[in-house]
Amino acid sequence: MSPLRSTVRWVALTGLFLRELAMSVQDVIRTVIDPRRVGHSAIVAVPLDVRSDAGISLLANMITLTPGTTSLHVSDDRRVLYVHVMNASDQTVRMIKDGFERSVREVLP
Repeated sequence: MSPLRSTVRWVALTGLFLRELAMSVQDVIRTVIDPRRVGHSAIVAVPLDVRSDAGISLLANMITLTPGTTSLHVSDDRRVLYVHVMNASDQTVRMIKDGFERSVREVLP
């Protein structure tokens, strides 16, 4: 991959993370202000397509740094990441895979 393409992908990943961070902060603030908004918290299993140690670490840390989510454990075979989600929905796993994981795979396959 060319240095320019790599730089563009890293910038895109950073932008995605900052956008998700801002949206998550707003969601947590709304939940604190109005406790009736507290949704169903859950531990979800996210199947991993990223295989490198660096990619898994980056993904897990991005999830943990996003308010309302915490990476808990990577399975021994490194194929599943367990995540605690404050307001879980049916789309939680899809959002992680289509957002963070897809972008991480573009910079660290």
